[in-house]
Formats: sequence, C-alpha cells, structure tokens
Amino acid sequence: MENRYTIQQISTITGLTVHTLRYYEKIGLLDAIARDEHGYRLYEQADLAWLAFLLRLRATGMPIREMKRFSDLRSQGKATVSARRAMLEAHQAQIVLQIDMLQQNLRSIEEKITHYRILEEEDQ
Repeated sequence: MENRYTIQQISTITGLTVHTLRYYEKIGLLDAIARDEHGYRLYEQADLAWLAFLLRLRATGMPIREMKRFSDLRSQGKATVSARRAMLEAHQAQIVLQIDMLQQNLRSIEEKITHYRILEEEDQ
C-alpha cells in the first residue's frame, strides 16, 4: 500500500505552511486531495512529487498565476503536453537570463573585491 501523509507531515517535508497547502488546493494548484473517514487530508506520493515540482517552479521565480496555468494544462492531460513543454522552455530561458545576469554581477563584485585588496596592500 502506498504511503499516505497528513497535511502536517507534508508541511514538514516540503517546508510549506499548512495554510499554503490549503491555499494551493483551493486555487487548483493541487488536485483534490484524498480524505480519510474523518475528512482529514491524506496526501499520496504523487502529491508529494507534484509539490516538489511546484516548489522548483516557485524557487526559480515562476509566478503563482503561471504555476496555476501550468497546473490547469496538466489537468487536461496528454493533449496539453506541447503547451506545457513550451511553458517550461520559456521559463527555462528566463532562468538562463537570470543566471547570466547573476554571473555578470558576480564578476563585477569580484573585480571590486580585488580592487579593495590592492588598496589594502598599498596601505601596508
């Protein structure tokens, strides 16, 4: 039998608050989560894997509205595979641009650090 997790366990595993998990379900980022006989949410491994992917999207700067759009496409099944791939490729391109900018900024900071080290050596 597949592992099932309570909302508190999922919160601990993912670092998302219980409130955020409920919000994600409310807006449709998460499919309807199974419930036990008492109405408590029971997350499955597939839910955990989907949450991990959502966290990657969020960590890389994808806005919630785009995550929702992706989730909606996912819910429509195989017919939307091309649209989902296109969304991820566009997001990937944005990430590559951000990385390039960060690398440029890092080089600039490294140059300034080198400059200050030279100044410090001149004072000694």
